[in-house]
Amino acid sequence: MRVAILTLSDKGSRGERVDQSGPALSAWLAERGAQTVHAQIIPDEHDQIVAVLTEWADADLADLILTTGGTGVSPRDVTPEATMQVTQRLIPGIGELMRLKSLEKTPMASLSRAVAGIRGQSLIINLPGSPKGAVENLAAVWQVIGHAVEKIRGGQEDCGDRFTNPTCP
Repeated sequence: MRVAILTLSDKGSRGERVDQSGPALSAWLAERGAQTVHAQIIPDEHDQIVAVLTEWADADLADLILTTGGTGVSPRDVTPEATMQVTQRLIPGIGELMRLKSLEKTPMASLSRAVAGIRGQSLIINLPGSPKGAVENLAAVWQVIGHAVEKIRGGQEDCGDRFTNPTCP
């Protein structure tokens, strides 16, 4: 699976903070056989986020596009709005599952506004900005990602019982 990671950070984009979430996600993904094909840091600017997500998805840069940062409630947290503008179809269950699993660890998870959706043949998922939160949230939904990517890319295999049927990919 090809993955692109977009880190949203005002300080990171100015070189005032080292991005730790992008590399943490990339390392976690590599352990699972996924390849990070591109990573970038940009500021928390709605129009820039829209432009990059659109460009990456329309160019079919990656099967999975992950954003990290900008999912909270501060005035600069605009990642979900930008993602919703870019996506053609939302997948609410991914955000719901991430929040559900995160609530087992912290009540602050209820403040996450992360969303997931599809543009073209790319699955886009918003993750928190902290390395720990980003990895934990991706891990919470990882078991459905492969199947989602297959279906988005036109896979015809019927695997509704993929968790009980060992022949399903």
